[in-house]
Amino acid sequence: MTQETVHVATTVERPAGEVYEFVSDPTRLSTWASGLAHRDVERIDGQWVVDSPLGRIVVAFAEPNDYGIADHDVTLPSGATVRNPMRVIPNGDGCDVVFSARRQADMTDDDFARDVDAVRNDLETLRTLLEGSARSSSV
Repeated sequence: MTQETVHVATTVERPAGEVYEFVSDPTRLSTWASGLAHRDVERIDGQWVVDSPLGRIVVAFAEPNDYGIADHDVTLPSGATVRNPMRVIPNGDGCDVVFSARRQADMTDDDFARDVDAVRNDLETLRTLLEGSARSSSV
């Protein structure tokens, strides 16, 4: 079954490689992805585990790659796994970060709208964080 998808994007005035390295590092999730990580991510038994708004979850990123693919699977407390497509796409001296928010089967219209807004806020936090750190130091 196909899921309704909304592609949420932001442009970051930082090189794509730097942004990809930052977003694909699970230990940095709590600095920009509040919808996913409230606190620091821990490595437990070979898995990245975090306390999230949904409870204790496991996050698994795609293997490091040269294509800017930062897809990640989130395994919920229920055991269900949600796939999250994410890309960092070069754009001149900066890049575009695109996250594909997918409507889950049990989401109401309001739930999905809140999820899309949370992703939008997270990407704005990411942009602000990375562009701000460019002025003060290296990420």
